[in-house]
Amino acid sequence: MPILGIDEVGRGPLAGPLVVGAVILPPKNRPWFTKLKDSKKLTAKKREELNTIILTESTTGLGWVPAAELDKIGISEALRLATRRAVKSVQRLHTPFSQIIIDGKVNFLSHTPLEHYVSTCVKADAKIREVSAASIIAKVARDQYMIQLATKYPDYGFDKHVGYGTRAHIAAIYKYGLTDEHRKSFEPCKSLFNSNPIAQKYTHTPQSLTSYTSLATSFTSEPDKSAIESNSHHSSVSSDTNLHKNTTSIGHQAEQAVANYLENRGHTIIERNHKTYFYEIDIISTKDNYIYFTEVKYRKNSDHGSGLDIITPAKLQQMRFAAESYLKYIAADLTIRRKNPLLAVASVSGNLENPSLDWFTLNQD
Repeated sequence: MPILGIDEVGRGPLAGPLVVGAVILPPKNRPWFTKLKDSKKLTAKKREELNTIILTESTTGLGWVPAAELDKIGISEALRLATRRAVKSVQRLHTPFSQIIIDGKVNFLSHTPLEHYVSTCVKADAKIREVSAASIIAKVARDQYMIQLATKYPDYGFDKHVGYGTRAHIAAIYKYGLTDEHRKSFEPCKSLFNSNPIAQKYTHTPQSLTSYTSLATSFTSEPDKSAIESNSHHSSVSSDTNLHKNTTSIGHQAEQAVANYLENRGHTIIERNHKTYFYEIDIISTKDNYIYFTEVKYRKNSDHGSGLDIITPAKLQQMRFAAESYLKYIAADLTIRRKNPLLAVASVSGNLENPSLDWFTLNQD
């Protein structure tokens, strides 16, 4: 009773295609049949060796759904589509089969002429050799694709994580942005893509995706504080460098004044001028059980208004998004990630050798 075994690879990654393998093994037993098992249980070398044998001696097919197509139709429909494409590629070879076994619980061939031939089986890739073979060819094909992709996008490490959401991969996304191969319907890519018009233009992704919704849902308020805490004073901090007229230098000196001010109040500065492709945070500091994300704004004199003037609803949303993203995806220290986040804004004005400095914490309740 010839069996057509089916298995998928690439359901969960943040980048790259979904691939389904379909295999009918030779009618007579082969010595290598005993080596077939779930592709995840094999070394890369063993998978590649078996892949070559399977492709040579068996009837095989692959069904591909690239990231952009997956984003349009969703993962469930992509699984059905990839399965049907894999089966069609086998059918073109006219090798007979009398049963189809799909790994898992879902019949991806339902509502097709083949649906009554299908049996589903949880962990079939570890129990049924045809399904094991399907998992191997799908895994090797997808891995080879991702390795080739690493030459096109060398900064992302696709050859190492093959598109899965490792910390290194997510850090690369924040640093370099999204590629055409990233799944914009998967988090955090979805929120990052929708938050950044530049990213949308860069990746040429369809405009039908929903508008950005901030990852941040709530922030903890600092105890015994009013909604806005103002700490206005004249900083005694003196600049250690000559004043420059260019904006970058002025901004750096303003940030230094704020950093020194916060340190004098018992803060530990975690990062200065933290930049990613999608956002930047001027100062990140901690004190007690709180982590502060401070936006620094320099004004030549206080007549131009206070730092609160820059906190429009859109700016506040951007600040919340940056803070939430940093804590969720960038901060490696668990003790830092568990601290209660607070947003803050610092307004620096006047002569930077002895500036006037206002620092406000923003209550997010």
